[in-house]
Amino acid sequence: MSDIAVEPAKVSDLSAASFEDLVAEMILRLGDDPEREGMRKTPKRVAKSLAFLTEGYHKRPQEVVGDALYEQAHQNMVLVKDIELYSLCEHHLLPFFGKAHIAYIPDGHILGLSKLARLVEVYARRFQVQERLTEQIAQAVWETTRPQGVAVVVEAYHLCMMMRGVQKQNSKTITSAMRGAFLEDQRTRDEFLRLTTSAHEPL
Repeated sequence: MSDIAVEPAKVSDLSAASFEDLVAEMILRLGDDPEREGMRKTPKRVAKSLAFLTEGYHKRPQEVVGDALYEQAHQNMVLVKDIELYSLCEHHLLPFFGKAHIAYIPDGHILGLSKLARLVEVYARRFQVQERLTEQIAQAVWETTRPQGVAVVVEAYHLCMMMRGVQKQNSKTITSAMRGAFLEDQRTRDEFLRLTTSAHEPL
């Protein structure tokens, strides 16, 4: 083995560069001209687009839920299916998209239904992997709602698999996360999975 120490590669300090300048440099390095007519406004558009697609970093579950918890004696499963989600894979910054299915069993309080979709957005609008996204959604519902149980299933297509790499167009990734009654009671878990996987005609 060589005794020569290898210094780590130095990374230039880019903190003073604007986001638009960084995007323009990326375009240039990839072989196009950021100054040509069709590209002149692209850096600004990309900066605005990515700010929106990653706005989840600036949101917290408690803020999203707010006061939308209501006292209610209902103690049966509440399921919201087919919540659309769009996120960015943290490995290649390419989109993955699909649907989340969220169920919980109330324990004295119910949550405004739209807040479940809002909680999905808190974590989907970050750089993500699907496995962590699923767990974060489940944990957010668990902590903000304090129910008897929570179950989440996410189904998604990943463009990092579809348009590059192995280029498999029909592969779908399914992940799940369970808390409380859904872990402890197999009948409850089976009911959730049956309702989640069953096809329903559009209303």
